[in-house]
Amino acid sequence: MRFLSMVRINEASGQKPDERLMKEMGKLVEEMTRSGALVSTAGLTPTREGKRVRSQHGKISVTDGPFIESKEVVGGYAILEAPSMKEAIEMTRRFVAVHGEDWNVECEVRPLASPEMGAAHQGK
Repeated sequence: MRFLSMVRINEASGQKPDERLMKEMGKLVEEMTRSGALVSTAGLTPTREGKRVRSQHGKISVTDGPFIESKEVVGGYAILEAPSMKEAIEMTRRFVAVHGEDWNVECEVRPLASPEMGAAHQGK
């Protein structure tokens, strides 16, 4: 089963990964990729480089970043391969722990809906 782990950060903190974090994260990503548990991962650029495309009652609008009303934004993601939510959470715990005491990081873990999961699983 695949899961999406979305990394939420406070973009306004201005915090940048240091050498220790990058080294430890590199080790974890390599280990999880080798084992097949990590399918894909990436960080996202700041919201000032993004756009929001919205449809409201059929009217489509595009808004330039940054998105000031957002206190927390998705700063990255990981697609995980795990047999259960419990194991996907454990993988995400390892990712969060690598950040150490200097960071405040939150991850939201959700199953990916896909045709092979069946329509009954969609939205639950």
